Amino acid sequence: MNRVIDIFERVGLTLQIVKTAFAASLSWFIASTLLQSGYPYFAPIAAIITVQVTVLDSVNKATQRIVGIIGGVLLSMLLGHWLSINTFSIFLVIMLGMGISKALRMNPQIISQVAISSLLVLAFGHTEEGYAFERIAETVLGSGIAVIINALIVPQNAIPDVERSVVRYSRLSADTLVRLSKLIDSSSKRMQFGRAEVDALIRESADSRKALDLAEQSLKYNFLLTHKRIALNRLAVHINNLESITIQIRGIRRSLADLQKVKPFRSAFAGKEQLQLAMEVTANCIVAFGQSVVDSSEENIVQLKKLMRQARLEQDRCLEYLKDIKSPEMQRDVGSILTDLKRILTEAER
Repeated sequence: MNRVIDIFERVGLTLQIVKTAFAASLSWFIASTLLQSGYPYFAPIAAIITVQVTVLDSVNKATQRIVGIIGGVLLSMLLGHWLSINTFSIFLVIMLGMGISKALRMNPQIISQVAISSLLVLAFGHTEEGYAFERIAETVLGSGIAVIINALIVPQNAIPDVERSVVRYSRLSADTLVRLSKLIDSSSKRMQFGRAEVDALIRESADSRKALDLAEQSLKYNFLLTHKRIALNRLAVHINNLESITIQIRGIRRSLADLQKVKPFRSAFAGKEQLQLAMEVTANCIVAFGQSVVDSSEENIVQLKKLMRQARLEQDRCLEYLKDIKSPEMQRDVGSILTDLKRILTEAER
């Protein structure tokens, strides 16, 4: 099925376009045959507007359109007893409809729909008996069909996007930690030490959270993908883990920046290479963690545990150099880095 969808998308026929066309044609058929409507175009119009990327978006669009058309119909029916269609009545009905909707803090989509419905009912309601109620029925019909089709025909599953985001996030986290480890030998005293790398990681964190939010929206009201919610909840937990890892990496950057201002660290600290090695091995654990999240095979889990043991060993070896540090400030900052590295392993442990 996915292969067929890919072929159609290459020529511009995306799944959403096909579902929109199907919903519109089905709405027209039902409105013209079952409802015997003389003007069945409101049903397909409602269907076209309602079909969105996610079922949640479709439900929201359907609600907005139904509320808007009901509001417009009621306003026109109320004023239509005293007004005929002319320039002044059009101005008055549209102004009152949009003004009342705005005062009630309705969605902009609803406000526009109220104005359109008011105009059409005012124009045709006098000459066509039952016109107003038919417009409401057709809108409800078209919107309902659109929501059902969007939910039943290959509903969007955004979980793969979240999994890819987790892999990118974990790899960038590891890469950032490795880049920071390379700066241990730097003689720079700049306050912006490693800032660009960490800022890029923070942006990736926001992108992952956005992908997760979109996936959660795609599953709302999507009953065919209910079983996917367990997997999505698991991914949400692991994104939280990666966000905590980001916090630890930010702490490491600050500690390294402070250490660059301590002369004994730049010139005489014997544990630089060991600290650098501990950071690199810990970075490998982050990559393995991300891979195990999207593929929880026994092989990936075993590899993660192996790297975790190695990272703990290298971190413990760094402790041997602490006793030789004479500067309390330097001892505090190196200890802070080791604490953050340990916390990273705690977040990556599965």
